[in-house]
Amino acid sequence: MTVLTGQVVAAFSRRFIVATADGELPCQVKGRHLRVVCGDQVEVRRDGDAGVIEAVLPRASLLYRSDAFKSKAIAANVTQLAVVVAARPSFSMELVQRCILTAEDQGIASLLILNKADLPETPAALERLGLLTRIGYPLVMLSALTDVAPLRPALHGHTTLLIGQSGMGKSTLINALFPDASVVTAEYSVALDSGRHTTTHTRLHRLDADAAVIDSPGLQEFALQHMDANALAHGFVEFRPFLGQCRFRDCKHETEPGCRLQEAAAAGEIDPARLKLFQTLRRLQQNAAQRL
Repeated sequence: MTVLTGQVVAAFSRRFIVATADGELPCQVKGRHLRVVCGDQVEVRRDGDAGVIEAVLPRASLLYRSDAFKSKAIAANVTQLAVVVAARPSFSMELVQRCILTAEDQGIASLLILNKADLPETPAALERLGLLTRIGYPLVMLSALTDVAPLRPALHGHTTLLIGQSGMGKSTLINALFPDASVVTAEYSVALDSGRHTTTHTRLHRLDADAAVIDSPGLQEFALQHMDANALAHGFVEFRPFLGQCRFRDCKHETEPGCRLQEAAAAGEIDPARLKLFQTLRRLQQNAAQRL
């Protein structure tokens, strides 16, 4: 039996595909306690046409998504998180911001992709995204059905995790970037104003030697229970100059006198909507912790 190193390029629950120097190899995991995700660099013991993942090599980053009860790692060694949105069906600005906060927690770059740019509702969607573009988050506008060229420069040199709500055109985007991927797409529901999940597993597609894109299943919720209150506050990039300057060391940034974040919001130095979101997320964290 041969021991190989490779990268996990597809994850289906407890089954994986690992890309090695000898080609792609279907693999299982040795034991129940080894946690493997798409993007991991691993050691594999090859046995014929299959393999067993025996070790995960040190990760440069690990992105989580969570609900109120548990956290789940979704991709490793990612250098950029790209959140795909579109004007139709409508998207949640709160969910977009939650995704970006988890990227900030891992020190990963973020990118906004506004798909279906030809829709008449796109200017209104662009205005909503101004909450994030004004504080420096880059945005690419395109229509995946006609031309993905505007996105390519932003992917160069990165391993990018594509994430977003169902119906935003993520699978269409993957098919345009990687014609051999043949990802199943689906029309969104006008009546429900939502899309249907078409991606059922996480898959890494390589653009070139220096760039790759990881496609992930569409999501409708993205909790942040894996982040504590300090990490959450630090995830708001525009808060960072003011953190540690409040009158009270244990300031919750709610109604305390001398709260530097409240003063900054009142002075227009930070957007009050962002402070309100932080307060909401912090309360949700506290409520979830009390239920445990």
